[in-house]
Parts: sequence; structure tokens; C-alpha cells
Amino acid sequence: MGRSFIRGGIRTGAALAVGGLLAAGCTASGDGAVAGDDPKPAATSPSARPSASASAAAGGPALPAALTGQRPDWRRCTAPEGGEAPGSSWRCATVKVPFDYARPDGATIPIALIRKEAGSKDARLGSLLFNFGGPGGSGVDILPRGAAEYTALGSRYDLVSFDPRGVQRSAGVVCRDDAEQAKAERTVDYTPDTAAEERAFRADAAAFGKGCERRSGPVISATTTSNTARDMDLIRQVLGDAKLNYFGISYGTQLGAAYAHLFPRNVGRMVLDAVVDPTADAVGHARNQTVGFQRALDNYLKSTGQDPKEGTARIVRLLEKLDRRPLAVGDRRLTDSLALTGVVMPLYSQQSWPLLTSALDKAENGSGAELLALADWYNDRDATGHYSTQSHSQRAISCADSAERPTLDQARALLPEFRRLSPVFGAFLAWDTAGWCADWPVRGEYKVMDASAPGAAPVLVVGTTGDPATPYEGAERMAKALGPGVGVLVTNKGEGHGAYGSGACVTKTIDAYLLKGTVPANGTTCS
Repeated sequence: MGRSFIRGGIRTGAALAVGGLLAAGCTASGDGAVAGDDPKPAATSPSARPSASASAAAGGPALPAALTGQRPDWRRCTAPEGGEAPGSSWRCATVKVPFDYARPDGATIPIALIRKEAGSKDARLGSLLFNFGGPGGSGVDILPRGAAEYTALGSRYDLVSFDPRGVQRSAGVVCRDDAEQAKAERTVDYTPDTAAEERAFRADAAAFGKGCERRSGPVISATTTSNTARDMDLIRQVLGDAKLNYFGISYGTQLGAAYAHLFPRNVGRMVLDAVVDPTADAVGHARNQTVGFQRALDNYLKSTGQDPKEGTARIVRLLEKLDRRPLAVGDRRLTDSLALTGVVMPLYSQQSWPLLTSALDKAENGSGAELLALADWYNDRDATGHYSTQSHSQRAISCADSAERPTLDQARALLPEFRRLSPVFGAFLAWDTAGWCADWPVRGEYKVMDASAPGAAPVLVVGTTGDPATPYEGAERMAKALGPGVGVLVTNKGEGHGAYGSGACVTKTIDAYLLKGTVPANGTTCS
């Protein structure tokens, strides 16, 4: 599971949903590795190889006209794996971006795009680029599924999204196969209680990173958020937009802030919804989520008439029971780790809370099927046992960004505090600080991101008070970090991960900003 609790998405019904390389003189490699220069650089010691373009500033070497002058060849989109092709109004294309922005004339990576043209040609404002979070979510897959949510915006904007570098069609990172993933779910306890479980936890974490390096090669050195922000500026140019109009959700807010920092003068109308805290380091993000998910769980329990303390203790007892003896579900087992994932999933949307009530009741009475189904939903496991690679991309992006590599001893030291903050989620999130990027073969870019964007146009920063994955306080800190006159805080009083579409007030506020340029007062609150 990993630290996939930061996960973006769009509202679809009752819950949130969530190629090869091209180069001048380069060819595609079956495992997603860059071909052209050195197809697989010699391995170095763990965490020794720097991320590609880690030191390249936005004002670095100019991009060649061969890249900035690209004109996408828009064609009917093909069906995603296991799904249906989007309707006839959608078109897909691929553009090339530098693998390393310090060497813009070198190897390139393909970035997959999808677009639906604005409904009104006369009133068209340009393109509106979306990132739905994860990191690792496929915008090419997600945007058509949730486009009805953005009908008003689509009247005046071309709705555009993309698979960021390292994601699916854009040199997607692959780290392990389905059998390896299933084995990890069966055998690894993500809240280890014994020395043997700790060793297995650590070994699996290290094996994941080695698998990414073996299967995806140097791509994992290039998947930084700052590189993707540079990709977005090239996409802006290729689309013919003078400014970048952008809607980022969850991790997409981190990406949007990175863009505003690198290209403040190119910011058009930008919305950051369900905001990642830019001031938090790896442990800080884990602490924030521990607080956020327990807050959401408390709110859920209150909604069912339960005392939050008693309801929390009830769930802890269930998880402890499953730790001792997992429930059989066909030829699979509901472990405590999978059950915890099943609890997490419905907390992303208040509409899904009844699913949690049913699943917990069934599990307490000996049937783990519903909690396991929720965990599979979250982990992108289909009925055939096939997993998507979203979690692979997520980890590669996160570990290319974060320079921190907490040890097991450091994680263990967090346990008392994290368990106090959340008896349900604390232990998992404490241990995960050490497991997420253990022995990662690429150095991370920074400890804490720089979100300052002096000179940028006003950016709407929208936080929901009951958001479990990106707690509200992150929006307050993002608005401040962007700087005076840039960060405009909008508070949405409600539950769930993501504000747009959850209520008339917040949706109208965002629409007015994107469609009319109406900037609300800083500190605007929607109930």
C-alpha cells in the first residue's frame, strides 16, 4: 500500500476514483527505459545517483524549436487497459519533452495528452490543464470519466489533461508484477510487531525500489515534480496558450505550486483544491495524514451516532484480531493491513460512509469480503488479480522529490506520538516513513518544497475542513507560502477529499474565478 493515502481523484457516484520513449535518434524500450544515450547507466550505491535536472533552474538552457514548435497530432483515443475508449469528442496526442532539462537537446520522453475542445468557440478562453493527483494518476484516463463534473468549465475552455512523466503512457514506471504485488499483500505486515516482521517489511520496501530500477532504468531519476512542472510549461507552449490555466487536485496542488514557483509570470488562472502542505517534510506529511484521517473517522463515527473514542477502539480491536488471525475470503485473506486500507477508502467521500458501516459490521461478524473489496478498489486490483501501476509511479515520483530516508529506528521512535494522534492509522503511517523510500536508488531533490511565487497572478487555494488525506491546515500554509497577493484561501466547510462539486457555494466560487476572472476575498468561507 505504501504512502498512497495522498491520492487525488474526481467525484464519480459514491466515491472518488481515482508507451515507450521517443527521442531524437532514440527508440522506445519495452521496459520504459530511456534509449538513446546510455540506455542503462551503471548502477551506483543506493541514493547516490542524482535526479535528472535536479539543479536545472526554470531559466536554464533554452528549449529547441523542435520541442516548442511541436503541433500535436490529435486523433481518436484508444481504450485504456480494461476500459472503454472515450467518446468521439475526445482527442489524444503525444508531445516530446526533454528527459533532462539541463540538456534540452538530448533524449526526450513522450507525454500523453487528452483534450475536449471548448463548447463555445466564440467565448473560448484557452486550455484548462488538469492534474488529478496521486501522484501517479492518469489524467488521460480520469478526465473523460469525470468530465460531466466540469461541464460549465468546458463551455469556455478546452479541457486538457495528461499522463505525467513516469505514469502509464508517458514512460510509465513499472516496479513489480502482479504475482509479486499479491505476495507482498499476503506476507508483509505494514505495522510490524516483531523483529521478523520488521525485517520482512524492510526487505519488501527495498525490493520495490530495486524492481523499479531494474524494470524502468533511468526513468526513475527523471520523475521529479519540478521536471513535470517544466513539462507543463512546454505543454502550455505547444497548446498555444500565453498563460497556463490549471486545476490541480491533491498532489496536483503540489505540482501547481511547483509550476508557480518556477514560472510565476506564466501563471494564468490556477486552482489548487485539496491542498498538500508545502511546509511539511516526510514525517510532517505522515503526521498530517494521521491527524486528517482520524479527524475524518471521528466525523464519520459521529454521523452514525457513535462516540468517536468508543468507535475508534472498536476498529482497533478488529484490526488487532485480524493481525492475529486474518479472515479467509475465498482463496485470499483479509489481513489487518488490507482491512486498514478498506477503512481508508470510504473516508475520501462522505457519500461512501455507508459502505464503511456495512463493511465493518460484516467483518466483525466474520465476513471480510466487503472490506477486502474496498481495499482492492483503493489498490486498483481488478477481479482477475491484475493491479494497475499507479502505486509504482506514485512511489517513483515521491522518492525522486523527497531527499529524506528515515530509518526503522526513526520510524519506531514515532510510534508513541502517532498512536496517540490516531490509534487506527498512526502505526501504519509512522512505519511507512521508513518503508516508502527505503534504499531508493535515486537521491531526492529536496526536504521541503519551495512554493513561493512572487509576481504570480492570484492562485485560488481551496481547503476542505474535513479532508482526510490533505488536511485543511495544508491549504492555510500553501496560501501563505505562495506569498502576499498570490495565495487566496477559500475554506470549504465539509467532508471529503476535494471541494469542487461538493457544494454550490464553493463550486460557484471556483467557476466565477476560472470563467470570469473574479478573485474572491482572501479567507472566503463556504458552508
